[in-house]
Amino acid sequence: MSTSSGTGSVNHRTGTHRSSLRAQHSSASTSAAQKPSLKSKTALRKSSPAALGSSSAAAAGSKAGNGGDAGVPGRVRVAVRLRPRSGEEMIADADFADCVELQPEVKRLKLRKNNWDTDTFEFDEVLTEYASQKRVYEVVAKPVVEGVLDGYNGTIMAYGQTGTGKTYTLGQLGEEDIADRGIMVRAMEDILAQVSLETDSISVSYLQLYMETVQDLLDPANDNIAIVEDPKSGDVSLPGATLVEIRDQHSFLELLQLGEAHRFAANTKLNTESSRSHAILMVNVRRSLKTRDGLSSESNGNSHMTKSLKPPVVRKGKLVVVDLAGSERISKSGSEGHTLEEAKSINLSLSALGKCINALAENSSHVPFRDSKLTRLLRDSFGGTARTSLVITIGPSPRHRGETTSTIMFGQRAMKVENMVKLKEEFDYKSLSKRLEVQLDSLIEENERQQKAFVDEIERITVEAHNQISEAEKRYANALEEEKLRYQNDYMESIKKLEENWSKNQKKLAAERLALGEKNGMDITSNGNRSIAPALEEVSELKKMVQKETQLKMAAEEEVNRLKLQLTEFKRVEVSGNSEIMRLHKMLETETQQKEKLEEEIATLHTQLLQLSVTADETRQNLERHGSQKTSGALDSFMSQLKLPQIQDQGSAEKPPVAKLFEQVGLQKILSLLEAEDADVRIHAVKVVANLAAEEANQQQIVEAGGLTSLLMLLRSTEDETIHRVAAGAIANLAMNETNQELIMDEGGIDLLSSTAANAQDPQTLRMVAGAIANLCGNDKLQTKLRSEGGIAALLGMVRCGHPDVLAQVARGIANFAKCESRASTQGTKRGKSLLIEDGALSWIVQNAKTETTAIKRHIELALCHLAQHEGNAKEMVKEGAIWELVRISRECSREDIRSLAHRTLTSSPAFLTELRRLRVDIR
Repeated sequence: MSTSSGTGSVNHRTGTHRSSLRAQHSSASTSAAQKPSLKSKTALRKSSPAALGSSSAAAAGSKAGNGGDAGVPGRVRVAVRLRPRSGEEMIADADFADCVELQPEVKRLKLRKNNWDTDTFEFDEVLTEYASQKRVYEVVAKPVVEGVLDGYNGTIMAYGQTGTGKTYTLGQLGEEDIADRGIMVRAMEDILAQVSLETDSISVSYLQLYMETVQDLLDPANDNIAIVEDPKSGDVSLPGATLVEIRDQHSFLELLQLGEAHRFAANTKLNTESSRSHAILMVNVRRSLKTRDGLSSESNGNSHMTKSLKPPVVRKGKLVVVDLAGSERISKSGSEGHTLEEAKSINLSLSALGKCINALAENSSHVPFRDSKLTRLLRDSFGGTARTSLVITIGPSPRHRGETTSTIMFGQRAMKVENMVKLKEEFDYKSLSKRLEVQLDSLIEENERQQKAFVDEIERITVEAHNQISEAEKRYANALEEEKLRYQNDYMESIKKLEENWSKNQKKLAAERLALGEKNGMDITSNGNRSIAPALEEVSELKKMVQKETQLKMAAEEEVNRLKLQLTEFKRVEVSGNSEIMRLHKMLETETQQKEKLEEEIATLHTQLLQLSVTADETRQNLERHGSQKTSGALDSFMSQLKLPQIQDQGSAEKPPVAKLFEQVGLQKILSLLEAEDADVRIHAVKVVANLAAEEANQQQIVEAGGLTSLLMLLRSTEDETIHRVAAGAIANLAMNETNQELIMDEGGIDLLSSTAANAQDPQTLRMVAGAIANLCGNDKLQTKLRSEGGIAALLGMVRCGHPDVLAQVARGIANFAKCESRASTQGTKRGKSLLIEDGALSWIVQNAKTETTAIKRHIELALCHLAQHEGNAKEMVKEGAIWELVRISRECSREDIRSLAHRTLTSSPAFLTELRRLRVDIR
């Protein structure tokens, strides 16, 4: 949305100021001041304007008074900025005065209706053509940015006719002159300076609204993002948009450059680089507020565990910067064809925005927000809870008085819109949940360790008890046997002694009797009776000894009973140990049953895989039969064949078989079957993974689970061409993601794909491999590595097949590679001849430039145009005859964007112009 270039012009996209403009404007102002002023009729449109920063005080009051629960009224703040005259306007309008007159000191603007009548309008800020980018940021955007840092939503929007400097005001990067930095860059600088990256976070989404479709400028493949509205709060969100976390200013500038490269622009009579879409930058700022309670609870340990359960407070602010496409009249812009359709879509969305502003300004009961996706996205900015600043950009030319008047009236109506600014403050339950999960995990681990130690201790005690019982039984059995033997020996010895004594006494008594019988016949009997008395005494002593032995025997029996009681106690301990062992046996049986269940599940999984493989094969064959009737275009043919089953199943209540299997079995089990010994199981498993990879939502899970590594391993380890074909198709799906592309290259994927292509004979296998390499060719960071590892040679080698689908993928890969080289050349990072030309691709491109197959032809034409944009390739292209193809494309190509690109390339290259003059070819 820059002004047309010329002598003394100002280019608002690049920020280029010519010194002649200042001189001309100064002289014009001096001459105008010398003329007598005419008395003009003024119509005051707005009273009591306020400064753009005054809403900060109101917001602070809201935050202190009611904590952000209730909103505080805040009017939309509007500033007007005048663009200097362009070189064309200085020539065409040299005899006419500017249609506007600015009075910045009183914040007024006068619009000349004719030489004697003017209208006067008041704004919150009036910025002349000499206002610096820093001043524009401070009065328009800085209060909004400060509010976002405090937890409020904020919107900064630029509105105006095409070519009046909206993109310059908002999105200028300031690469050549740091003073030219726009609001986006300066806002991020202030945000990064205020936040702490240790506790706070900043995330960015960059989108464009093109032809009523929301597209991701950071991921061009994501070209139809759905708008989701909360039925309770009415908040609008874009869950499908890419969200990138920002850590420094350099990464943010790279994102802006990437988004600007993907934004649609066209050349019109009013602007050489007119934006054809509305650009929307969303910056989400999340700041944590640590209270004294939270800090003390963390420092006091377990004694204050209850205090630590209080969640921390976070403030979430969202900054939305909207660079609207310029309104234009078809009669002035000269739009036609596709550019005309773009202009109609732009004007319709701006018209819908104007209707909403009118309804809000008039306090209408119905505001038609749903008439356009633009108004749905800006619902919070006008009449919502955000703090909004609007800068309207106008030009001085009297030829565009009607467009200038319309822009001024839009700003006047916007100043009447009241928003209810609310503080976005909430408790960080996620952070508390994570902290509690960590504590819970720690307690679980400690409990598991204690339980394991308890089980080990029980086992140790059980083993020790068994050992002690065995030792006690042996010890007491031995002692009992020894004691018994000792008492038996003593008893036998005592009896033997008694018998010996008795026999001695008997012998002695018999001898005495015999002696007495010889002496005294009758006296023998009496003497014998007297000799029996000592024997009776000895018998009584023996009885006493027997009684003593009996007592000792009883004591021994008591000791034996005591030992038996101890043995019984040890047996009881043994029984308790046996019960614990029985419990462990039961646990072992439970684990065995679970193992049997898992084996049954694996058998069921084999059966489901066989059934699903048959279904997938039938679906793929049907798709291939029907797909041949359509236009085969690059990877579109391949993606449609894989994604068609999912698209058809969305209309039915039942999920597709692959999704059912994914939910029932789990990704890890499916990937494990890729290494099965059974070849049929591997084939079925790789088909299931390929169908899952066709869904973008599954791709990250597949990569994280090691699916990409398994697929590459299949290419390396198997010779089955069916597995090669399906695995290459799955890798092609995964290669659509930039992160996955780097992983594929790091794991030697391009070498494996090249080897597969060299050995393959099936056209479908070659088509899948060519599609995967074509996706890798679209990554700027991998150009040199891709070529050095044989990626370009592999693509050119696959043309031997001659199949149209394979050639279409080859052409797409060459076009992607050429586009990346063209972009690198424009940025100054690429010098010298193209790597494609060095590898001999130019000859094949020229030979197939006139093919009848639309998909091949379109990619070849794009490749030629991108190669021609680098002056270092011009000599080789002239030598190979490519210049004739460029001339043909600029005249006969059915697509207007390619035709205009070829024409612009021919007219901007000195080498091509010299050759065309030599050949006397007119390309005007």
